[in-house]
Amino acid sequence: MRRDMESVKKKLNTSGVDWTITIFPLVIIICISALLMVVPDAAGNALTFLKNFFVNKLGFFYILLGLGVLLTAVGLGLSKKGNIKCGSISKPKYSNFSWGAMIFTSTMAADIVYWSLIEWCYYYTAKPFAKEALTLAEQQDYASAYPLFHWGPIPWAIYLLPACAYAYMMFVKKRKRQTLSEACRPILGERSDRKTGRIIDIFSIVGLLAGTATTFSLATPLLAEAVARILGIETSPALSVMILMVIGLVFIVAVLKGMKAISYLANICVILFAMMIALFVIFGPKVYLIETGITAIGNVIDNFFHMATWMDPLRLSGSGGMGFPQNWTIFYWAYWIAWFVATPFFIARISEGRTIRQIIFGGLTCGLLGTYTSFIVFGGFGLHLQTSGTVDLAGLLASGAEPSAVIMQMFEQFPVTEAVLVVLVLAMIAFYASTFDAITLVVAGYSEKDMGQKEEPRKRLRAFWAFVFLLLPIALMFSESTLSSLQTISIIAAFPLGVIMILIIVSFFKELKEDSK
Repeated sequence: MRRDMESVKKKLNTSGVDWTITIFPLVIIICISALLMVVPDAAGNALTFLKNFFVNKLGFFYILLGLGVLLTAVGLGLSKKGNIKCGSISKPKYSNFSWGAMIFTSTMAADIVYWSLIEWCYYYTAKPFAKEALTLAEQQDYASAYPLFHWGPIPWAIYLLPACAYAYMMFVKKRKRQTLSEACRPILGERSDRKTGRIIDIFSIVGLLAGTATTFSLATPLLAEAVARILGIETSPALSVMILMVIGLVFIVAVLKGMKAISYLANICVILFAMMIALFVIFGPKVYLIETGITAIGNVIDNFFHMATWMDPLRLSGSGGMGFPQNWTIFYWAYWIAWFVATPFFIARISEGRTIRQIIFGGLTCGLLGTYTSFIVFGGFGLHLQTSGTVDLAGLLASGAEPSAVIMQMFEQFPVTEAVLVVLVLAMIAFYASTFDAITLVVAGYSEKDMGQKEEPRKRLRAFWAFVFLLLPIALMFSESTLSSLQTISIIAAFPLGVIMILIIVSFFKELKEDSK
């Protein structure tokens, strides 16, 4: 009988699967999806209550964690420990271009296109630093600078510092498992293999699924609008689901092909991204984009620590505070924290042969080059339309228009709207596929009991997790979730993950100290 069971397991190739890590997160996500679809009002009320608690009572945790991670990463990169090489190979596994392309396209690029087109609109009518009235110049400065801050050094540090810990764990310590609980082993010890470790990994995957759902749910309507405009048809929920299925098909095929396909797709993303940048520069206000970009970078540098520590305490006394950092900065830091479950693992995996210093400062260089270029060009184009009086995009958004509809108004200003929209659709599909290829590959590794020196988890697990990543976004689309609800999901999921991140960083430094002896 035992031999028969072993034969079946071998045939199914599932004997090395960690079913606890694989099944429990799926059950939790199915329950959340069902609640959002069946009782959307009650779920919305619960989310509102939880958002108020985590943002107004515990918001300082996210702010301090973000700044602390950046300072720690820079300090580590500049220290002698920055010379430590992750891996025994003579030179890095990937060229600098391929490495940089994968870091950009497989981490933030999926969200870059959407947010760089619309984010400035939210800030244009906001009042940062509790100012009562803003001049046109101040509105322009804040609308162009805050996106660079929210997609700048702190988010990249949230990815790159854990990436160093994971790369050290995989290529120096040569650990068999590639999970967050394993990264906590220097502190948790044998508890990493028991209930504590299981809870950490389950929380991690559920938090990641919540963060990725936010990504899909916000950007899919824009893709639907663009496709409808190109084909001359009406938008509908069915069209959004079809687009989601196309993205899913692309990234499932790529993730089954493995790292070579992901690297190839990343290069395609860079080409499409460059084409979009070129179109916006050719048809856009070139001098305005350059000058606004330089001014925005200067404002971020000049006000960086003010932005990184401003909590708007006046909102609690009813004396004029608008809650800007609660609505945006805390949301973004929580968003990046939710993604640290998988994205840094991918960065670590492609960084074999590089030093800690190269991972930190090379990653910052590649990441900031991509994000800043995107926001300066795409966001600057829309901001010019606003300030020149061509079209009141910020006013449309403030009056209740859908973000995707506002973005489409921007594209209507191009003399070749359809051509630009085709590039937009292709770029966004490629970006999303590349990003989800990376995280699917990582999360599938969570389900492996022993990755050992295997570069990739088995294909069946990759296909399984690729399917799971599509469940919650579809539920959120049909529940008509607002931006506030999606932000809340990320913020709630990020709190326990933030605690786990601290454990991992402390474990990493503990191990570095012990090994240096």
